[in-house]
Amino acid sequence: MRIPGQAAGVAVLDPTGWIFMFRYDNEEVGVHWAMPGGGLDIGESPLRAAVRELREETGWTDIHVDGTTLCSWEHDFTRAGVPVRQHEYIFLTRGPRRDPIGDLTESHAADKILRWRWWSPDELAGAHEPLWPPHLPELLADVRRRGAPAAPIDLGHVRTGAVGRG
Repeated sequence: MRIPGQAAGVAVLDPTGWIFMFRYDNEEVGVHWAMPGGGLDIGESPLRAAVRELREETGWTDIHVDGTTLCSWEHDFTRAGVPVRQHEYIFLTRGPRRDPIGDLTESHAADKILRWRWWSPDELAGAHEPLWPPHLPELLADVRRRGAPAAPIDLGHVRTGAVGRG
């Protein structure tokens, strides 16, 4: 039985196209790189959740997320031994390349965030560890060529290659 889930994340690009990402690891999901983001609270919109998660995970309060949606996708994983099929919205915004602000040690430990970094487009295209969503290098290459999509790109259900996939 799948438990439906919803999450939202933010692709923060610097002025030259580098993207900010976190490296996650836990026993059920495995190692992967993903943008700041997380689950929606009850009654919370995807955009509001994305802004909240960005603030909680980076300390950045001055990044404006206007609602431009890069993509949505579904993926499977397990949480506390329970299979989850999660629908995730990825918003797109720009910001300066900088470090997270404040002491986020406890928050990152609770979320199984091991570290963070800015990725150049070439580094992202040649990543050796899983990216969530896996199509991220191609999506961002399209953004560099054509600008933000007029409508969100629906990637549908994507296998992540992580433990517990469906």
